[in-house]
Order: sequence, then structure tokens, then C-alpha cells
Amino acid sequence: MCIGLPGAATVHGGSFKALLPTVLLSVFMSQLLRTVGLRAFSMATETYTSGTHSAAFVTCPNDTVARDLARGIVEKKLAACVNIVPAIKSIYEWQGKIEEDNEVLLMIKTRSSKVPALAEYVRSNHPYEVAEVISLPIDQGNPPYLKWIGDIVPE
Repeated sequence: MCIGLPGAATVHGGSFKALLPTVLLSVFMSQLLRTVGLRAFSMATETYTSGTHSAAFVTCPNDTVARDLARGIVEKKLAACVNIVPAIKSIYEWQGKIEEDNEVLLMIKTRSSKVPALAEYVRSNHPYEVAEVISLPIDQGNPPYLKWIGDIVPE
């Protein structure tokens, strides 16, 4: 039985060929693990008060209306981001009849305190007689993203 470091012949032979990939993999993995660890630490150390931000939803009759509303909402700092989701099908009752329409959905990320101003802006600029503006408080999320919403949308 041999205990200790391998002899020179072993290092120059097969063991060295196995050692080189292991060392290279360790170097690359340590950087990856460091990056993942820093991100996890960042997410774990930032605090968020549930309900500070909201996700609001607005339906629009077409892409043009959706883009105009989304741009105005972001320009007026009523939201940090508006996603436009094309081609949704809405089935609803209106004035005693079941209706079915193709619509576009806006997903709006904002401060909860801005929802009343957001709803007023939509009502003033939307072609529907009764525009949909509903919001749900954000309970949890990626802390850096939620911080970004707060940085973009003033109190």
C-alpha cells in the first residue's frame, strides 16, 4: 500500500490528464458559485413590505390603443413597466347580452399608491364606456425588481 503523493511517473501519466480538467472545472465553477451566491445574498438581504406595489390589468380593443395607453402611463410615471399581451379573447355580459371580443391586455407594474391616478388616466384616455382597471397587490417578488419599480415610480 502506498500513502502520500503520487510519484513523478504517475503525475506525468494518467493522473495528470485527469487532474487538469478537474482544476479547470474548479476555477470556472468557483466564479459561477460566487455569482449565484452574491445574487442570492442580495435577494435575501433586501426587504419588501407586502402590498407596496401592485400589478394592474387593463383590456384594450386593439394594439394601437394599448400602445398609446402604455406609453402615456410610463411617461407620466404612473408605472415602471407595462407589458402588452396580444390576442386575448374576452367573453363577458354587457347590457344584458353575452359578448365575445378580441382584445389586448396591459399588465402594469406600479406602486399601490398610484393605482387611483392610474385608473383616472385610463378612464380619461380609454375608448370604452367602462374601462377595466383592476389591481392586485404584489405580496412577494424579486427584491431588486421591486426596488426598481419603486425607484421609477415616485411616491
